[in-house]
Amino acid sequence: MPQPPRPTNGLASLPLALLFAAALADAVGCDSRPRRVPISGTVLIDGEPVPYGNISFVPGDGRAASGKIDPQGRFELTCYEPGDGAILGEHRVTVAARQMKDGKLVWHAPKKYADFRTSGLTYTVTEPDDSVVIELTRDGEQGPSE
Repeated sequence: MPQPPRPTNGLASLPLALLFAAALADAVGCDSRPRRVPISGTVLIDGEPVPYGNISFVPGDGRAASGKIDPQGRFELTCYEPGDGAILGEHRVTVAARQMKDGKLVWHAPKKYADFRTSGLTYTVTEPDDSVVIELTRDGEQGPSE
């Protein structure tokens, strides 16, 4: 014979309620990570697009954002999730414009730009920006070098 339902103290539904609350917070956009804004733009060397490489925005405190540089010199930064940009504040910028071609390492920009300690590049993130221009110079170095 079936037994009548037993009264509960409400704890049986607690895991379901917590799961629902977490899903709701995620859907609403609750994010405990630092605020980020979309950042994208172009990397130029002596006025011409840098055709290959990676760019990073390195804050003094916090997680760096980075992105690939496409053949037109365009990039889009990612910090935690694709395209989420960079955290607010002052950043040191690196451009590692190197690739393997025919078994040789080719640099499309001077190596000094690949290290935030020597690049001399900075950018302050204050709001979303899709037209950032990072200007590099060869400083007398010839085109892509090995």
